[in-house]
Amino acid sequence: MSGSDYRSGSDFRSGFVTFVGRPNVGKSTLMNALVGEKIAITSDKPQTTRRAIRGILNRPGGQIVIVDTPGLHRPRTLLGQRLNDLVEEVLGDVDVIAFCAPATEKVGPGDRRIAESLDGYASAKKIALVTKTDAASRDQITERLMEVDALREDWAAVIPLSAVTADQLGVLADEILKMLPEGPALYPDDVVTDEADDDRIAEIIREAALDGVRDELPHSIAVVVQDVEPREDSDLIDVYADIVVERDSQKAIIIGKKGSRLARVGAAAREQIEPLLGSRVFLSLHVKVAKDWQRDPKQLGRLGF
Repeated sequence: MSGSDYRSGSDFRSGFVTFVGRPNVGKSTLMNALVGEKIAITSDKPQTTRRAIRGILNRPGGQIVIVDTPGLHRPRTLLGQRLNDLVEEVLGDVDVIAFCAPATEKVGPGDRRIAESLDGYASAKKIALVTKTDAASRDQITERLMEVDALREDWAAVIPLSAVTADQLGVLADEILKMLPEGPALYPDDVVTDEADDDRIAEIIREAALDGVRDELPHSIAVVVQDVEPREDSDLIDVYADIVVERDSQKAIIIGKKGSRLARVGAAAREQIEPLLGSRVFLSLHVKVAKDWQRDPKQLGRLGF
């Protein structure tokens, strides 16, 4: 049997899984660890993920398409509401929902609310994951497993794991695969994401801009890639992008003293963009103000939300 026949044979499984949980429980880190490549940006700031980003994991017996979504939260802005709506849309379409709770924090009302909300997605199989076990004691992990197990009666599995040390990731992939329907691969072997390069570049720049900012500013940062163009008679690719914030005071923070912070953001982003594009990159960043864009339907549309 040839490889392509096997990938569509009767024993082959394929389908969609998404991780849900409060913001900052490690969903994007977990997706990147499973796929084995950085697809989604990560940050210690909540609400880092703003789109449904797909990562593709190929196993001998099947293909798992992981849909990374924003964390569910009580929305304070129109952007927040649209992110929650996006999560609900994804949850209605996936085969497996994996609820995540970190081993390092007690299960709280937010976790309970999210676990209960899964009642609305009867067709999806549900598993529970206790994440960040590398940062927790054995007692904490045991306590968390019991708390999480008690949240619902229909967990198909409860798995402790660490995306950082890759502990139990193989177990998780095997469990998910068992729950997926039989069917052919949905993407070619060599594809790890269906994200366009422009979108990945915008996210890399946003991750660099998020590093080290405090308080409300992370929510106010958006990035738009204006142009990606190979330079004539050169091996350089020119990338032009705008970092969008909501207020002049935020613009000053992003730029920094004499442009020092913006230069750091550019250097950090370029380091990741070059391997993605397979070429040296000239990165031109401009900081723009779009007043209160998180609350303005027109601005949200322009920024792709």
